[in-house]
Amino acid sequence: MFTTGQWIFAALFFIAFVIAMFIAYGKDKGLHQKMYKGSYKILIGFIVFILILFFIKVFLKH
Repeated sequence: MFTTGQWIFAALFFIAFVIAMFIAYGKDKGLHQKMYKGSYKILIGFIVFILILFFIKVFLKH
């Protein structure tokens, strides 16, 4: 389905992308800590909401 060259390109692209993301995050780390303080609460709330929807689906199915 894929040639060897395509697999090599995909692997190299993935590695380069991950490295670029780490570099970009490292440069913005100080800004993120200052501007997005407390954003973990929103993430936790979103996860709880998804879990509630999942439990409602499971319990109403039976």
